[in-house]
Amino acid sequence: MTSTWTEPANTATALLLLGRGADPSSEKGVDCPGELPAPSDPDLVARAAAAKAKLGSKVFVLGHHYQRDEVIQFADVTGDSFKLAREAAARPDAEYIVFCGVHFMAESADILTTDAQKVVLPDLAAGCSMADMAQLQQVEAAWEALTDAGVAQSTVPVTYMNSSADIKGFVGRNGGVVCTSSNAKRALTWAFERGQRVLFLPDQHLGRNTAVLEMGFDADDCVLYDPHKPNGGLTQQQLGEAKMVLWRGHCSVHGRFTKSSVDEVRMRVPGVNVLVHPECRYDVVTSADYVGSTEYIIKTIENAPAGSAWAVGTELNLVRRLALAHPDKQVMFLDRSVCYCSTMNRIDLPHLVWALEELAEGRLVNQITVDPKTAAEARSALDQMLALP
Repeated sequence: MTSTWTEPANTATALLLLGRGADPSSEKGVDCPGELPAPSDPDLVARAAAAKAKLGSKVFVLGHHYQRDEVIQFADVTGDSFKLAREAAARPDAEYIVFCGVHFMAESADILTTDAQKVVLPDLAAGCSMADMAQLQQVEAAWEALTDAGVAQSTVPVTYMNSSADIKGFVGRNGGVVCTSSNAKRALTWAFERGQRVLFLPDQHLGRNTAVLEMGFDADDCVLYDPHKPNGGLTQQQLGEAKMVLWRGHCSVHGRFTKSSVDEVRMRVPGVNVLVHPECRYDVVTSADYVGSTEYIIKTIENAPAGSAWAVGTELNLVRRLALAHPDKQVMFLDRSVCYCSTMNRIDLPHLVWALEELAEGRLVNQITVDPKTAAEARSALDQMLALP
């Protein structure tokens, strides 16, 4: 049964929204867009429900946790990028996969589904700033630098799911693996069983936090490759001695959180538990009480005792949803400013309705396709991810 989605009022147990603006100490490119967009016309709910019902089993809708509630209500499965990648691969009978997420996720779905299936992204402008920080030409130049240093043959590339199909293809043809925040340690363990160092793309923070905090590496074992500097700003000796060559990339949402955010909320809310995503910076992660993937964050809040207080450092839509789902707990946004993923939020109800109604009338729109060669190479890296223990 589908019901009308209503924007909730702020309550003591919901999000504590203190303002908006930009934090000059945040990483470049992480200015906060401010309040969430207003909810769409409720009449669109009935249209989306009717179009989805007309399509029946021909359509399977995937919804990322960072999507708006008005979109999530029409998802057949919700999850993080890892879960949704598996779900896309497990639905061979659905003619249309409508991916309510961002472009790289839809690309992965196209790679993992059959040739007979069509993957649709309701708004083609729904991208990912992190994925855009690693371009194929830049990564190939980095590999040449590793080759010149004589260490490419002992380096295993690992790319975060938040990367383009081109980058996944590069990783696949060079014997690497894709990872997500929920299996990064397993992916890195697999990689170090096959090489002496890892080229980790494109999120430096997930790579550093996993290597240092979960695998026991020293911070000095990690070097930062800047694609905008000659040879990444590193010497051949630095490349040869490093265990982790981290790409200079980051998430525009998680990059907002700072150690001062953690310190401030601890002063304001006595006894608060700070729970953050591993895409946050190292000083934020080491200041938090709990660190984990999107699925980990959800399970931690679900299992938390009534009356407990939680400051959560991840995307606003998810934090708000958790606050509303657990009114017996105080769940709040970690940062002082309201901040959502502006590209993820491009998948709104009008775009979803348009896509579903077009499909219901037999018109294929916004299909995401990956060329066969890139898809085959990326598939090997994705399959290796799915095969990890």
